[in-house]
Amino acid sequence: MPDLQAPVSLLSAASVADDEFMPPEAFDELDEILSEMRARYDETPQWEFCEGFMAALICCRRVIPESEYLPMLLGLQEAQEPAAGDDEASFASQAQQERFTELWRARWAEVSAALDAQCKTLEDDDCYRPELMDVRAAVAELPAEEQANFKADELPAFAQVWALGFMFAVECWPEEWLPPRDKDVARLLDDALEAVVAMTEDDTGTPEVSPFTEEGPPSTSIARVNALGEAIWAVYDLRELWRTLGPRVDTIRKEVTPGRNDVCFCGSGKKYKKCHGQ
Repeated sequence: MPDLQAPVSLLSAASVADDEFMPPEAFDELDEILSEMRARYDETPQWEFCEGFMAALICCRRVIPESEYLPMLLGLQEAQEPAAGDDEASFASQAQQERFTELWRARWAEVSAALDAQCKTLEDDDCYRPELMDVRAAVAELPAEEQANFKADELPAFAQVWALGFMFAVECWPEEWLPPRDKDVARLLDDALEAVVAMTEDDTGTPEVSPFTEEGPPSTSIARVNALGEAIWAVYDLRELWRTLGPRVDTIRKEVTPGRNDVCFCGSGKKYKKCHGQ
């Protein structure tokens, strides 16, 4: 039985040199760490969810530090200790935590570079390619008796988990995704987020293609594949939008200072200049 947790890369081996991107073994290692954590804390997400979460953070208007977002993503306590115990989110050891962080930062650098690249098509070598799974295709390749163990309507659609991870980050820091005053820019933000939100929905179309191989069983509608392309371009739009606008500036509200000859606010009956204005 194939490992349904194993990520399947959109990256074609023929498109770029092997040393330009994280190798498949690195994603396997990330997923193994998450699977080990999930054995003790069942809400630990899969890597595809983390991949979407990461993309949203990179596009976010504010630079959110690791100390703030990793506990939110993995369910870690602020003062979590490795191997904290059953039903608690934690790394098994300090070494495992350091390795996860090393791999996370390497992938962060890749995604950031891809989203900053000037791509004309999604086939460009340096274009952002999210690390995704095709669970429905993996199940379709199982023997019929094993397929019976899975309900088709409960299997995630292609790129659905990635989109859920992206929107989870948006929901965690909603103030960073508030629409700007400019109506045209606000419309661009809304359209981009809608493209990602569309991927959080199920693929109800007829399976027509396999996203990764021509020989694989049809698992995804063509409309779904096209929608993923729109979502990826939307991520580029979000990255450029917030980079152009810059960090959000909080409005500073200054209290009105009484005039020198006004009655003092303290209720003394004296003029302000003779009371708190001295």
